[in-house]
Amino acid sequence: MREEYDFTDATRGPAVRQPGKTRITILIDGDVLAAFRARAKDTGRGYQTAINQALREYLANDELETRLRRIVREEIRDAG
Repeated sequence: MREEYDFTDATRGPAVRQPGKTRITILIDGDVLAAFRARAKDTGRGYQTAINQALREYLANDELETRLRRIVREEIRDAG
């Protein structure tokens, strides 16, 4: 090993991304972002994690509602 290395022409490599994560740019209302940041501060986790979790919960609830509506329609159809 050398005693010293010359990094004057060095460039920073790309950041290592977490598997399954995709960087996006979105516009969010200021009050919504402030609420997520405040909630994240209270829970000790990042606001981006809180937004991601809220989106996951929304998708799960939407899928559940769709499934329940289909089941109710089938039951009404079968009863009539």
